[in-house]
Amino acid sequence: MSTAVNTHPAEETKISRRIHSPIDPIILFISGRFGSKAKEVERFLKFAIVGTFGAIVDFGTLNILQHTLLHPEGANETLKVATASGIAFTAAVASNFFWNRYWTYPDSRSRHVGLQLAQFFFINTVAVVVRLIFVSTVYSSLGEFAEHLLGNSNIDSTTANRLGTNLAQAIAVGVAMFWNFFMNRIWTYNDVDKHHHKPAPDSLAAE
Repeated sequence: MSTAVNTHPAEETKISRRIHSPIDPIILFISGRFGSKAKEVERFLKFAIVGTFGAIVDFGTLNILQHTLLHPEGANETLKVATASGIAFTAAVASNFFWNRYWTYPDSRSRHVGLQLAQFFFINTVAVVVRLIFVSTVYSSLGEFAEHLLGNSNIDSTTANRLGTNLAQAIAVGVAMFWNFFMNRIWTYNDVDKHHHKPAPDSLAAE
């Protein structure tokens, strides 16, 4: 039995604009163990890897800002922490959107890139609002906890606040990854479900 694939040429061109990674074979090998769930597992693994890279961008941006322009000390200390965390979030979202569109979900093309970016950004914004509240609320306490854990009472308040900010951000990033994956899968990238190949009625031939 032969099956023809009904795909518009323009759609084929768009889907072909995808990024290939050296670790793709490893991801496909692992996801292939999950049978009918293989594609979703593949997407989750890619999303997690993209999220890990995004976390590097996130933490890198955060720490660069806290060591240069936005020292977590002095007047407006909490505002500086929130600002640094917000800028780091924006940089990470931009990175994550690019890699997820062209690597995790290269078959998601029925929506305009602007609409997808808006949806992706909205979901991430919900996460970051919660994150900003969480980080701004607990960074000082976590800094004191880290200071106690290290057994070093000589750590200055700025260093303790940096440690606390990173600990709070690590917790928030971990929770946000699962929120972002599931919400983006069922909203931003749900058009991939429409791209299953359907046989054309006149393309079926007896074996």
